[in-house]
Amino acid sequence: MENKIETNELLDRLPPHLKQYIKPQNYEQYTPINQAVWRYVMRKNVDYLAKVAHESYLEGLKKTGISIDEIPSMYGMNRILKEIGWAAVAVDGFIPPNAFMEFQAYKVLVIASDIRQLENIEYTPAPDIIHEGAGHAPIIASPDYAEYLRRFGEVGAKAISSAHDIDMYEAVRELSILKEAEGISQELINAAEARVEELQNKKVKPSEISLIRNLHWWTVEYGMVGTVENPKIYGAGLLSSIGESVWCMKDEVKKIPYSIDAAYQDFDITKPQPQLYVTPDFAYLQEVLEEFANTMAVRKGGWRGLKKLIKSKQLGTIEISTGLQISGHFSRMIKNEDNEVVYFETEGKTALSYREKEVIGHGVSRHKNGFRSPLGKLKGINLAIENMGPRDLQAYSFYDGKPIAFEFESGITVQGLNVTGIRNLRGELMLIQFTDCTVKYKDEVLFSPEMGDFDMAVGKEIVSAFAGAADYNSFDLATHTSLSETIRSHTSEKEKELNSLYKKVREIRNSEKIDTTKLQEIFEMLQENHSTDWLLTLEIYELVSKTDSGFSEEVLKHLLHLKQQRPKVAHLIDGGLILLEAKKKGNY
Repeated sequence: MENKIETNELLDRLPPHLKQYIKPQNYEQYTPINQAVWRYVMRKNVDYLAKVAHESYLEGLKKTGISIDEIPSMYGMNRILKEIGWAAVAVDGFIPPNAFMEFQAYKVLVIASDIRQLENIEYTPAPDIIHEGAGHAPIIASPDYAEYLRRFGEVGAKAISSAHDIDMYEAVRELSILKEAEGISQELINAAEARVEELQNKKVKPSEISLIRNLHWWTVEYGMVGTVENPKIYGAGLLSSIGESVWCMKDEVKKIPYSIDAAYQDFDITKPQPQLYVTPDFAYLQEVLEEFANTMAVRKGGWRGLKKLIKSKQLGTIEISTGLQISGHFSRMIKNEDNEVVYFETEGKTALSYREKEVIGHGVSRHKNGFRSPLGKLKGINLAIENMGPRDLQAYSFYDGKPIAFEFESGITVQGLNVTGIRNLRGELMLIQFTDCTVKYKDEVLFSPEMGDFDMAVGKEIVSAFAGAADYNSFDLATHTSLSETIRSHTSEKEKELNSLYKKVREIRNSEKIDTTKLQEIFEMLQENHSTDWLLTLEIYELVSKTDSGFSEEVLKHLLHLKQQRPKVAHLIDGGLILLEAKKKGNY
């Protein structure tokens, strides 16, 4: 199978700051044991989920090109996803939440291409191809759900984060990597778990990204649909976990009607969920999402929105009432007695945009040392500059090339030489350039002539505030480096031998005739050198169980012995045997 991902127009449209996260799938890195893990989970899931999953799941497996018997290639998935208007990319584990959301907004599924170890076959805290490919992908075959996912990405990408969120993201990513890596000491894992727990217990006001991440968790990851009395599974975390998909249907797991309250319910990725939310249908998910979006700074703006950006210390954007968008790292604001923002500042590289396109001549090269501007109405005429007609402008001597002095209601004064102005599509002034300009507030000089030209944003209020840049081309965003990288295991000689045995069994299963003699040889080697391995023993028994021979009895006896020897995997062995029995009876 090919390493490369077949491109399509959706992937071609992705901006560079998202493309930086895309990794090759490297299909040849999947071992025969990896393939066996995929096959076991998928066979168990399809058998069980046919009864408890939303009706679109099984149909979605077919539509998205996901096989039960082998790990899907991204190349093949993309070719088929293209037919339903989506695409998929491989990434390295967790990526930053805003980036994850933005991929969804572009109708691109993010799929962690690694696969869980055999030891974590039931559940892994790390994103892997079982969770992403077999969990997320099938449900997008439902048009209602696919549109919810896209819209969620659109809204989520604008959510403002906090410094705490960044710390939490890095801690969870590190923990997930350590838990899935081989040969990691329990001491290191304990330390990583303690770090996650410490951050989870830290009393901080939840940010927008943390709240919308909760909504994502309780819907896209762990959602149920239908009624509280008779729910069906659609969340990828449940669809991809043979343990939790069974656990979640038990009475011990509280079922709650889905509402915006889910945004305020935290979760722990390392444990099964004690409660789950049930939406009556996928359309209702959209209603709650829009209800939540109405609480966000992207729609409310104002001083609260700007305050969120200042506290986040991340790149963000405010839009003022003329439509001018200022993108940068916000550092200060001044409010009046009515809590209206009358002045703001950014520090470092800043860009100005209008309708998500950078205003020509107003990128980071012009505003490399930040941007500052007063906002509001002018004193005396109770008007904002944007609302001034030609006569008002003349009265205040707003002429290009003429000196001017004026005062805002806030008391901020501007005095300088008016050079030129830029207007929006409605013909309103949205930016005025001054030279030899001084801006004062009370006894403080906010801007002086030696600082260069003064570009003043025109607007009476902040109407929107959101994460990221208005025009992503304004900044070099393709430089994200995570503090932790996925640990690639080195395969020992013994592991190589075990993988070769898995490969031989796989080849026998795919052949026209079952070679019992070869299987006996493999089984003898398995008992001699890998006597605790249960999954390959189960695969061998699957191939010989119909024969009722002495060999099949010997393999079954070994499986039963493994149940006694390894009680933690006894239920997995039972699960495989039940599946084989159902297949014999024609129920599967």
